[in-house]
Amino acid sequence: MTKRMPAQRGHSVHAKGREKLKGHLAMLLFAVLIAGSFSFGGLAARYMEAEPLMLWRYILTIGVMAALAFGAFRVPVALPKEAWRFLLLGGLIAVYMLTMFMALEFTSPIATGAVFTLMPLLSAAFALPVLGQKTRPGVLAGLIIAAAGAVWVIFRGDIDAILSFDVGTGEMIFFIGVVGHALYVPLIRRFDRGEPAVAFGFWVTVGATLWLVPPGIKGLLAVDFTALPLAVYAAVTYLAVVTTAGTFLLLQYASMRLPATKVLGYGYLTPSFIILLEGLLGHGWASLPVLAGALVTACGLALMALLPD
Repeated sequence: MTKRMPAQRGHSVHAKGREKLKGHLAMLLFAVLIAGSFSFGGLAARYMEAEPLMLWRYILTIGVMAALAFGAFRVPVALPKEAWRFLLLGGLIAVYMLTMFMALEFTSPIATGAVFTLMPLLSAAFALPVLGQKTRPGVLAGLIIAAAGAVWVIFRGDIDAILSFDVGTGEMIFFIGVVGHALYVPLIRRFDRGEPAVAFGFWVTVGATLWLVPPGIKGLLAVDFTALPLAVYAAVTYLAVVTTAGTFLLLQYASMRLPATKVLGYGYLTPSFIILLEGLLGHGWASLPVLAGALVTACGLALMALLPD
């Protein structure tokens, strides 16, 4: 594990050179893994309700993060100081995860992925009061361009739907979670006290699980696991190991090297990766207008990434 960069309150601390490049590469991989969570999560959501599914996922994730933190990286086992930080961060992640899977019961992985791409604009708004980070005009322009492409995908390339503001139930549900995740990213740096990233991630996972127990425990105990298809086990394993643990570490790593706005800017690639993955999985390819919207989001990301912090 690379050495954590110190966080400073009130203003941003950015890496330079190779460390900044590593941050960008981490978020590129993050976008790929997140895209997989929407597609594979959609498979699991067909057989289980969101609450027990998320609780099952996070119980497994606690084991994965504990093995990483206290086994592989040999972090001393101790209760964290200011434990309320992890309860708050875990609550935001729990809301995000629950709303994502609740939304998948009403809408497609592509549509939820498009809503996810609205997060950078929200994160830029939160970064100012939380960290004192101001978004440069050029970066803001990139965010707006990419957000416009995301809106086009959300409305399925239908101008009439945009004019009538025909937003689906699933998109509205997931937007609540996206707001929570947008606040979560700058709070990672704000609440950093120098703990190893894997230990930080473990306690966030514990915090999220505590929030998920009340709504999910009854449904989880009632699940007939012998009746679930293998695809559900594969999807939950992916979500618990790859998405939850892997993307947390990538997000934590990049958040200490890049501004919050640019970190989540890589979410703009999510619809494009979801479209590709959904097509490869045989779930059908998106229409040309929707593909055009995904391309616009990618162009907005390119503009934002190339501009200075």
